[in-house]
Amino acid sequence: QVTLVESGGGSVQAGGSLRLSCAASGRTFSLAAVGWFRQAPGKEREFVAAISWTGGGTYYVDSMKDRFTLSRDNAKNTVYLQMNSLKPEDTAVYYCAVGSKGVSGMTAHYDYWGQGTQVTVSS
Repeated sequence: QVTLVESGGGSVQAGGSLRLSCAASGRTFSLAAVGWFRQAPGKEREFVAAISWTGGGTYYVDSMKDRFTLSRDNAKNTVYLQMNSLKPEDTAVYYCAVGSKGVSGMTAHYDYWGQGTQVTVSS
């Protein structure tokens, strides 16, 4: 069992920045990747980015890779999503997820999910 706690969401104006955190606890030794997804009202959950739990591999959606950056603090079992130059269309609930199948953009490859953190970007 793995428990995830996200934090760092909030409200910002367009062009601003936020850093989301995803702290994992429990059986973290079995993990291969941490992914970030988001879901806007009335829309399906979509992939944002993912990072290998142990190595350096990352995977970003093309439309976000110039603005979003993943990093990892192994000592704290925490992954960060730095989001810069935020746009109103980035408004969504952001979820982190962990899985054992490696870096992937597919929700089915992730076994545990956090509760989500709201990001609101105003114009």
